[in-house]
This record gives sequence, structure tokens and C-alpha cells, in this order.
Amino acid sequence: MLTAHRVVAFLVIGVCVVSAVAALLASRRRGAAGRIVAQLLALAQTVLVAQVGLGLLLLADHRRAAERLHYIYGSLALLATLAPWVYAPADARRRLLWFGGATLVAAALAVRAYMTAT
Repeated sequence: MLTAHRVVAFLVIGVCVVSAVAALLASRRRGAAGRIVAQLLALAQTVLVAQVGLGLLLLADHRRAAERLHYIYGSLALLATLAPWVYAPADARRRLLWFGGATLVAAALAVRAYMTAT
């Protein structure tokens, strides 16, 4: 289980960076963002939920991280990707900027969570 949590950590970081860059680039274009960008953002959220789920399974098995900050960073990464659903403006381009920026913040928090895990 711990190995799966570590592997998914790299997936979280990679998918969040790729989807954030795609969203930020798409927000600069005039047209709609497209289906691929929306799917990448949804994938980033899904991978983060899976990572938190694996972390909760590890906690249930009485395995703890080296530092308690690990839990804060992991939780904040998930909350960062979910926050635009509540706070992002209605304008499509600005909304996409919010999702892209929040996903980039989630990637940074995921990196920090990985650094506090070992």
C-alpha cells in the first residue's frame, strides 16, 4: 500500500502540472478550452482523491508519516483543486484561470507533501 501511495504521488505531481499548464495556455486562446483540458483537470482532481484515499487507508493500518505537516499539505492540495468549484467566477476564461492556478498550487502542495513524507 505504501508503494502505491508513493507511485500515485508522482502521478499527482505530474498530472497536476500538465493539467495546470494546459488550462493556463487554453485560457489565453480566444475559443473554448476544449474537452482535453477539461478531462485533464478532472483527472487531476481524481488522482488527488485517490491519493488521499490511499493515505487514509495507510492511517487505518496505523502507518504514520514522519511529519504531521504531510497531512496538512495533502489535504490542502485536494482542497485547492476543489475550491474553484465554489469560488471561480462565471466567465469561462477567468474560470479556467482559476482552475489552472488552483491545480498548479495543488502540484506545489503535493511536492511539499512528498518532501515531508520521508
